[in-house]
Amino acid sequence: MLTTLRTTNPQSSIPNPMSGNPDQLVPILEHVLHPSDFSEGSQAAFHHALKAALVAQSRLTILHVSPGTKLSWIDFPGVRETLERWGLLPPDSPRTALPQLGIEVRRVVARLKNPVKSVISYLKTHPADFIVLASRAHEGRASWLRQSVAEPISRQSGQSTLFLPEGVTGFVSAEDGSLSLEKILIPVAAKPRPQPAVAAAVRLVRRLQCPRGTFVLLHVGEAGDAPQPRCPAVPGWTWKHVTRTGDVTHGIVDTAGKQSADLIVMSTSGKNGFLDALRGSQSEQVLRNGRYPLLTVPERSLAARKLT
Repeated sequence: MLTTLRTTNPQSSIPNPMSGNPDQLVPILEHVLHPSDFSEGSQAAFHHALKAALVAQSRLTILHVSPGTKLSWIDFPGVRETLERWGLLPPDSPRTALPQLGIEVRRVVARLKNPVKSVISYLKTHPADFIVLASRAHEGRASWLRQSVAEPISRQSGQSTLFLPEGVTGFVSAEDGSLSLEKILIPVAAKPRPQPAVAAAVRLVRRLQCPRGTFVLLHVGEAGDAPQPRCPAVPGWTWKHVTRTGDVTHGIVDTAGKQSADLIVMSTSGKNGFLDALRGSQSEQVLRNGRYPLLTVPERSLAARKLT
């Protein structure tokens, strides 16, 4: 049974990240990594990775991870062509135009045959704050991941990861780069700690300058057991608290549909969001059963510590 507890619109003063407040301008993203097999289903993920790099004024690495595929540089997604279509660059802009937008783009071809090991290997020598990739429908993993991931990983910093299910356009328009992000679902439980997910959702809305919308905090279980994370005021945004009973995965996916969620944001218990969402975790189950963009935030990651 679905029960809406309350809707709130905090009135406390929270600085806008674009207002020049130093605390709000501390960079969270310095390096965005987009692993891809360059399939049709990866286009939406590319658009979200490019938008993230633009907003964060960060470095973007496009990592080709389809073993055995011959390709040339022209096979990589067209960054300048996309930015021209979005109206951010004039037609036929030179490569030197990209730094004018505050971003640096690198194109890398993975050398290892195993695509997962290729990503892990690259991250060890080129740490990334944020990973964006496409996930295969009903499999809950990237389209180029044929097997589940079992090998342990020693990386300690962790990464937030945005998964775009194949066939889902997400909240960044491919045509003009505009945003359609008005409803964010944040499942909360005592463990993992929900505050990193809440902070990530708030930071995302502020940095993207989304004018209005709703954060939906969902707890599946007894109402008395629902955690109470800090919910800062965001101009134009309200907080809705929802509880329901039953299966957790079904509750998340069903609520996402009923609330018309544009994005689901979840804390994960591990240190590596890229692997946490591929190891049979709750987030993987949401990916398997849902058709919504999913942002995972490792509870003990460096990114989470920056946010909270």
